[in-house]
Amino acid sequence: MQPARSLAPRLAERPTRRTSYNQHLQSSSAVLNATVPVIAAADPLDTAMRRVDEVIRERLASRVALVNQISQYIVGAGGKRIRPRLVLLFSEALGFDGPERHELAAIVEFIHTATLLHDDVVDESALRRGRATANTMFGNAASVLVGDFLYSRAFQMMVSVNRMHVLRVLADATNVIAEGEVLQLMNMHDPDLTIEDYLQVIRFKTAKLFEASARLGAVVAGASAEVEEAAGAYGRALGTAFQLVDDLLDYEGDSHKLGKNVGDDLREGKPTLPLLLAMARATPRERETLREAIELGGEHRLDEILAIVRRTGALQGTRDAAQAEADSARQALAKLPPSRAREALLELSVRAVLRSS
Repeated sequence: MQPARSLAPRLAERPTRRTSYNQHLQSSSAVLNATVPVIAAADPLDTAMRRVDEVIRERLASRVALVNQISQYIVGAGGKRIRPRLVLLFSEALGFDGPERHELAAIVEFIHTATLLHDDVVDESALRRGRATANTMFGNAASVLVGDFLYSRAFQMMVSVNRMHVLRVLADATNVIAEGEVLQLMNMHDPDLTIEDYLQVIRFKTAKLFEASARLGAVVAGASAEVEEAAGAYGRALGTAFQLVDDLLDYEGDSHKLGKNVGDDLREGKPTLPLLLAMARATPRERETLREAIELGGEHRLDEILAIVRRTGALQGTRDAAQAEADSARQALAKLPPSRAREALLELSVRAVLRSS
């Protein structure tokens, strides 16, 4: 049984453990026949991101003090802001620089933040981005209701953009995300979950908003249906890769760098890919240990579980699956004309897999 092979195509350019970040970035760029230099550090949209942050602060305002307090607390915690960047990068890559892109970028960040508030309540999480979660600070009820506020504010902002296609993309995305949340809840403590069912949760719960964010950049730029689909494919693959690495880091990361407790997925009984691959490759006795950990939540046996996951090569298998998704994302960029923004998207696909937090 080799379940990892069904996760995504294995491309020849996938880097080995010894491949450096710069080497893979350069080889990826060559595949795309890029005619502009690779961006090594500076984000080409710093100014646009500052404007997005201004929009976020403006739109967070509420007449209810607690709403303001919790909203500012969770948004002020920072984060990678990847979804807003996808809106901005795709719109720039396709030649659009109007103010609507800032509004759309803020909308997807509000939707993402709302899902975080709800997730932390469902998962009973105590730490996110290195700080106490909102539900720990303010209680579950307040966190859920402020999450609802952020969702409704996002829809108010969608209407202001006044484009039916934008509304359709975002409405579909929020509906699919909600389905993904329910699917994940149903799959908790299920050691018999298949890899395909696990991937479906990722594509619904995480990758869908990445996909919508990238697609919105193409929509606002008036791109063709073919280019919009390519943008969506990039976002979907990038989001899948990003979540696979998140699941990997829950077993090999550092709590300080991650800003959350390592082993949280195991504690919550989430059967993520490292555990599923280990289950497929383990000895019968090890498999029983893993099943028990998933069924009961096995944080107290974290060292033992980690030893099994490492011995079976499940961590590298998860990294390989994430790399295959990143390769797919890179291939989707071939539909875009050469530009600084396309290079930044290429870099993002590389960094999504090689990150350690």
